[in-house]
Amino acid sequence: MHPRTILLAATLGLMACARNVPASSTAPVSSTPRAIRLVVDTPPQETGTFDKVRDDVEVDTEEGERTPRVVTFGETPVLRRDGQRAQLYGDAQGKLGFSVDNFLLLEVLDAQNAVKRRAVVGFTDSVHMGKELVDNVGRRAFTFEPGEIDVTELLPESEPFRLRVTVLDSWGVGRVSDVYLVLSNQGPRAAEDDLRGN
Repeated sequence: MHPRTILLAATLGLMACARNVPASSTAPVSSTPRAIRLVVDTPPQETGTFDKVRDDVEVDTEEGERTPRVVTFGETPVLRRDGQRAQLYGDAQGKLGFSVDNFLLLEVLDAQNAVKRRAVVGFTDSVHMGKELVDNVGRRAFTFEPGEIDVTELLPESEPFRLRVTVLDSWGVGRVSDVYLVLSNQGPRAAEDDLRGN
C-alpha cells in the first residue's frame, strides 16, 4: 500500500472516531456561579390593597383569606441547571438572606410551558392547588439565611426549564425582599460538613 494511502486511511479513521463522541461528554459545566433575579423588593402593604388573587391556590388558614393575594411575581428565562446546586439568596453575590410575607409559590415549567413541579417557601399553613398538596421547602418562617433554601431537587438536572415565582399573602401585610436563584458548583454548606466530621 502506498504511504499516502495509509496516511489518508488513518486520518479518516480518526475523524470517524471523533464524530462518534457524544457532545454532552465534552461540554464543560460552568464553574462560574450564575445569579438570576426572581422577584424585586416590594415594600410592605396591607393585604387588602393587593388587587390580584391567585384563584387556583387555597391556603388552610383560619385567620385571613383562603385565596391568597398576589404581592408580585417574576419568571426566569430558559435555564439549564447542568448539575449545579440551586439555592435562594437576597443578592446576586450570594451574601444576603431574604424575607417574604407570607410565601413564595415556585413553579417549574418545561420547554412546552407546562408546570412540572411546585413548592412553597415561607410562613404559611398547607397550600393546595386543586387536589394537590404543594410541598413546603425549608422551615416555616418569614426570613431565611443566605443559601438556606436549596431548590436543587426541585429543578431538572439537565433539561431546559423556567422558574415562575409568585409572592402570595393571606393576611396582615404582604412584602418580599429581592430574591435571587444562584446556580453554583459549591458543595454542601460548611455546617453540614462540620456535622459529618463529628
